[in-house]
Amino acid sequence: MTVASQVKQTLTTLKGSQSTLRLYALQTRNEETKLVYKEALETTGTIINDLERRIQTLEYQEPQYKGN
Repeated sequence: MTVASQVKQTLTTLKGSQSTLRLYALQTRNEETKLVYKEALETTGTIINDLERRIQTLEYQEPQYKGN
């Protein structure tokens, strides 16, 4: 498995985790818990953005990884 495919797999997994966190945030009634989920969503969003930029860099530097 290439570095590019590992980063893409990590990104996909993280996006799934973010969706789960979003669902939990909607389901909870406890305001403190909602804040925890919101913070986790912000953190995962930042990491997702960083990984997406990293993928763009990898694909630019190594065009054979583009779209894989």
